[in-house]
Amino acid sequence: MVRVAIVDDHPIARYGVKQVLAGVDGLQVVASAASPGELADHMPGTDECPDVVILDLYYGGDAPCLEAIGQLGTAARVLVMSASGRPADVLGAIRAGAAGYITKQADGLMFAAAVEAVARGGFWLSAELADIVHAELSRPPRQDPHPARPRRLTAGDLSPREQETLTLIASGFTYSQVATRMGISKATVDTYIERIRGKLQVGNKVATAS
Repeated sequence: MVRVAIVDDHPIARYGVKQVLAGVDGLQVVASAASPGELADHMPGTDECPDVVILDLYYGGDAPCLEAIGQLGTAARVLVMSASGRPADVLGAIRAGAAGYITKQADGLMFAAAVEAVARGGFWLSAELADIVHAELSRPPRQDPHPARPRRLTAGDLSPREQETLTLIASGFTYSQVATRMGISKATVDTYIERIRGKLQVGNKVATAS
């Protein structure tokens, strides 16, 4: 049984997510809180830690909670949910360590699929968000006034298979459909997505330290 916690400052949103997941076999919502701090108060013991935390990117404020993603990610897999599909938010959450990002416009089936994928150790990115990442990577790099800083990752830093995977997902294909079209297993598709995510994270960690 996968233990799931929900962090969102809107009670109705938390209730809605809980209802969506209530009928999914193998998933159990064990906690619901308005903030990570409140979640910790509800689940003080390590034996009670959730396997997956569904985190509202903008809980309680106007700034994305990127630091909270990193903190929660030390003990659980973090699936970010948000009404925002802005490139900066999507890329920021991935770089902060999110195991997936889904918009609040997703239907119940997609939401459940995202939680299950993250719980299995995979990475979830819906098609419209993959399109954002692909577009960002495809942009020509701007001239950096600080040449000592590491350059921004571009599509050229991805292997041909990684580029093909991201392009197909951005075109609306599911991970299973991508696997079929590329003649590989779904696990391999997950690996390619993890590599893309890893390359994004590496660039961000260096940039954050500068």
